[in-house]
Amino acid sequence: MIPIYDQKSRGKLVVLASALLIAVATVLYTNILVRHLAEREQQQIDLYAKAMRFLINTEVEDANTTFVFDEIIQLNKTIPILLVNSDGDVVDYKYVDVPKGLNDEQRQVFLKKQVLEMKEKHPPIVIELGAGLRNYLYYKNSELLDRLQTYPLVQLAVVSCLAVIAYFSFSSSRRAEQNRVWVGLAKETAHQLGTPLSSLVGWQAYLRESERFKDEPIVEELGKDIRRLEIITERFSNIGSVPVLKDENILMVTQNAIAYLQSRVSRKVIFTITTSLPTDMPAQVNVPLFDWVVENICKNAVDAMDGRGSIHIHLRRPVRSKNQIAIDITDTGKGISKNKMESVFLPGYTTKKRGWGLGLALAKRIIENYHKGKLFVKWSEVGKGTTFRIVLNGE
Repeated sequence: MIPIYDQKSRGKLVVLASALLIAVATVLYTNILVRHLAEREQQQIDLYAKAMRFLINTEVEDANTTFVFDEIIQLNKTIPILLVNSDGDVVDYKYVDVPKGLNDEQRQVFLKKQVLEMKEKHPPIVIELGAGLRNYLYYKNSELLDRLQTYPLVQLAVVSCLAVIAYFSFSSSRRAEQNRVWVGLAKETAHQLGTPLSSLVGWQAYLRESERFKDEPIVEELGKDIRRLEIITERFSNIGSVPVLKDENILMVTQNAIAYLQSRVSRKVIFTITTSLPTDMPAQVNVPLFDWVVENICKNAVDAMDGRGSIHIHLRRPVRSKNQIAIDITDTGKGISKNKMESVFLPGYTTKKRGWGLGLALAKRIIENYHKGKLFVKWSEVGKGTTFRIVLNGE
């Protein structure tokens, strides 16, 4: 059976793929703009250098020199420029943000540092002055180009944040939807069980008072099943509400759960329970819900073994925790392939011809949402068996 919430993963992939596509498209487009603007600034600075050469080599000022000065030299109002002589001194600069209050010597020191920075970004343009003299024109990107170069990173960060927000919002909405489904189904089931359960209680009371049936063993067996139905009803009623957790003897609780289950499955299934803990070790549990978890795991194990094999339950301390208790439930069933170990907890996942595939999903929610513990596949090998581990908070 295909998991009923399989569309959730596909939706998340669509969100991530869309965000990645948008990010790549915007970065590529912005890089094209950056490249064109850089080429334009390079052309502009080349023209600026040519204009400087023209003015330096023109002895007579006329309309041409005035045009060159006004329309080319003065036109640059964005690209920082430093004009350096052969001795390495800065003789002129434009659009370089020089701190105020500096004297000539301090200003020269500051500008020479700017020369070193510009030299790392662009090679200087040589301006011949004649008689073997020359100046060097240093420049760097305009503030607009620098901002535009960093803009893709800003875009990528923004798109990534939006993708993460969308991803978690989608996940939260799906979880909320699942919660509503779980709670609604559980409450309705508890409500539907209430009426026939009340009727059974009445019938049992009638049989006990009857002279014909009061001593029949079947009346007591009926009472046991009625009490079991009451526990099941209580379990469903607890879904959606905060269950009360109490310190319970975890070994005894586990033994009781297995004892009830053992009498209702094939006799060819052998149950054993061992512990590495003190026999009176307490754990924070809600007994009806915890019993439900153990039963769901064991029933799945019985199905995986086709009603023949062994189930071993071992209680221990996790290796790296002194305040937790681990319950390992190991069967000798068919095992689970590695790529299915996470899928077994998805609602709707089942390998049986009949069944809703809700047992392990419900068990995981009970342990992790209500007991603040963990439930996972600790070990599994196809053809050999599986170990489920329940981790609970101990003393």
